[in-house]
Amino acid sequence: MLEITKLTKVFGQHKAVDAITFSVEKPAMIGIIGRSGAGKSTLLRMLNRLTDASDGSIVFEGRDVTALRGAEKRAWQSDCAMIFQQFNLVPRMDVVSNVLHGTLNRRSTFATMFNLYPQADIYRAIAILDRLGIAEHAPKRAEALSGGQQQRVAIARALMQEPKIVLADEPIASLDPMNAQLVMDDLRRIHEEDGRTVVANLHTLDTARKYCDRVIGMRDGRMVFDGTPEQLTTGVARDIYGADAGFSEAATSTAIETPEREIA
Repeated sequence: MLEITKLTKVFGQHKAVDAITFSVEKPAMIGIIGRSGAGKSTLLRMLNRLTDASDGSIVFEGRDVTALRGAEKRAWQSDCAMIFQQFNLVPRMDVVSNVLHGTLNRRSTFATMFNLYPQADIYRAIAILDRLGIAEHAPKRAEALSGGQQQRVAIARALMQEPKIVLADEPIASLDPMNAQLVMDDLRRIHEEDGRTVVANLHTLDTARKYCDRVIGMRDGRMVFDGTPEQLTTGVARDIYGADAGFSEAATSTAIETPEREIA
């Protein structure tokens, strides 16, 4: 299904991602954990082709994603939807229009310029919002919603793309615990009910353990762990976060890293 081979990204003299190799044979919910600067966000941006790889390959269903250009690349970015930590909504635009932006890659330039949407797409957008429990906010401006509600709008926009893979880059890092749980519950349901692969950069070990089928640990751009949540022991956490992280058996469930920024 998805095969990543020696995927590498170099910024100047720095290897942000260093020869990452793993494969996904069937739909799964995968958590990627590691300290700030470990390369997690850069990895997801390469998967979505927001950032070009310096070396290595991404193959999905037999197609070399790293070689795609133009319309084929844009089509891949629809198939591989991205959810960001800071939502990336249009604040002054109403919620349903923000969701409909998930269809931009398959609409004509004329329709995009004049915000012309088929009625079927509008109904579908509202249905997705209803599924996520926020349909009543459809006519409101996005900026009027809470952070948790805005992140669910961003999830709805991603679902409008009808993606095969959903990438979530620190989707709960800026949310309070209650909204973080709602967002993670939604991502888990999208995996289970829709049969989609969800890959999420996560900032707490307990979140990875609770929601993910598989956890990948990154340190200094390299993959240092790939296993089940049950295998994510205190010793493994030290390997991922470093001996100076101060983990105890209790602390591994609440350790939080700072949001990662891509190194340019």
